[in-house]
Amino acid sequence: MRKESARQSNGRHLVVALNPRAPYFSRLSAASALYTDFRILLDAASQPLKSNGFRELVLERNVLSKPSTSSRRKAWKELKPRYLLDSEHPLFAAFWAEWIRCQSEAEKAQTAYCLLALNDRLVADIGSELLFQLLRRAPQPFRVEDVLAFINNAKAPHPETASWSTNTKRAVAQKYTASIRDFGLARGAVNKTTVRPALYGAPVRLLIRALRIAGRKDLEMVQAHIFRLLALDSHEIIGALSELNRQDELRFRMQGDVVELEIGGEL
Repeated sequence: MRKESARQSNGRHLVVALNPRAPYFSRLSAASALYTDFRILLDAASQPLKSNGFRELVLERNVLSKPSTSSRRKAWKELKPRYLLDSEHPLFAAFWAEWIRCQSEAEKAQTAYCLLALNDRLVADIGSELLFQLLRRAPQPFRVEDVLAFINNAKAPHPETASWSTNTKRAVAQKYTASIRDFGLARGAVNKTTVRPALYGAPVRLLIRALRIAGRKDLEMVQAHIFRLLALDSHEIIGALSELNRQDELRFRMQGDVVELEIGGEL
């Protein structure tokens, strides 16, 4: 077996979803993905800020229009671990590079969803296993009970979930399904049905950047499991990259085992 390099080891820890040893966290039990707040916060920043800069926007300038100091503190407490919010973090820097290239609200929503998933192993696993299947067959019912079953079945590989109460697990499941709707991957207030995502450049390029941060080679990328977040199975990745190449969203060419992949704006 090939020995993992120090760069690969550091990289996969920077990208939680690509770290096989990353634990599950129940942070969604307290609040959903908070995409609307995240969107407002990014709009208030004219450039990528360090953590203290984003914190000042939330706590001091109150760009989220929260009614009290405690609610501003709570918003920051929830947003920071979900979306990193620090220009010095390579994954957030990669996200920002793609965020500013987005051409539509739907593309922005998908890109934000990918950042959330890349920084949360539970969100990534539900997205690439359970939700993936339902997106492929969209429109399909997307139930809280399905997510709850996924969490309950994860006890063996993720024993940390055994300590979660029944209420915590259900809260995570409820907030996850609500978040997926906010990102445009489902419709419905109470009874939700999945919506298969369109192919956009920014979220795909963000996943490529994340794989590179984790030390993956370009040849490995054309079958990377993480593209399931966008409802792309391994045998469809080459076709998707070829289509984005046709649209001038990136540069991709593959001959045999030789892959040429350029996404522009490399960090």
